Amino acid sequence: MNLPQMETLLLESKGPVLQVTFNRPQARNAMSLLMVQELTELFQTIADSDQYRAVVLRGAGGHFCAGADIKDMATARANLGRSAEDPIFAMNRAFGRLITQVNQSPQTVIVVLEGAVLGGGFGLACVSDVAIAASDAKFGLPETGLGIIPAQIAPFVVTRIGLTQARRLALLGARFDGTEAYRLGLVHYVCDTADTLENQLREVLDQVKRCAPHANRVTKQLMLRVGQPDLEALLDDAAREFSKAVQSPEGQEGTMAFIQKRLPSWASDS
Repeated sequence: MNLPQMETLLLESKGPVLQVTFNRPQARNAMSLLMVQELTELFQTIADSDQYRAVVLRGAGGHFCAGADIKDMATARANLGRSAEDPIFAMNRAFGRLITQVNQSPQTVIVVLEGAVLGGGFGLACVSDVAIAASDAKFGLPETGLGIIPAQIAPFVVTRIGLTQARRLALLGARFDGTEAYRLGLVHYVCDTADTLENQLREVLDQVKRCAPHANRVTKQLMLRVGQPDLEALLDDAAREFSKAVQSPEGQEGTMAFIQKRLPSWASDS
């Protein structure tokens, strides 16, 4: 199979395994619109292929993914009113389609979680089939601290760890490490060293290779059908609420505070 050329992703074929490395280390692999588009194209390309039985997602430079690229959000806000389409809705919904696509991928999706695992990166972890984390990885849902909402990932977070814990993490903007992620059931393995993490990845891939490819695909499809609501309509509504949040005074203050590296007005003790 000829894989597409990518600017933000490094692709490496290892027999039946495709390793995808997010390659924006200068931004802690924040999810730019281009990265979303390239990941979407990649998963579309391999969806009907029997060549790959597993896809490994990881990040370059010691970080998995620090969430959405704030610069893209600012650009979308600047483009409001220039066409009939809401660019903030379109940007947010594009990530929702990607995360749905990864969730439904016929391949076994394995994530290797190091450094920042925030926002959209957190969401990708929640739709993986197998998650391997470094014990010192930094997880979190920072959106509400920025005056916005975890619109596209919220349903997947609830599915992964349950409503009770998802509410706590989202409404407190909590940060926690890989050990806590394991306790919550977000990840399946937690590793204290880089060598242990790589060994665990090899062991998981060996186990995938021992399973029949078609049986794995059908099993995954069957499990994903259990208790499935009208997720597309839910994510459309979520993207509309996300756009409202970004355009609100809270959203503008939160993102500006992030850029200026200060606390937003609502975080003051006064």
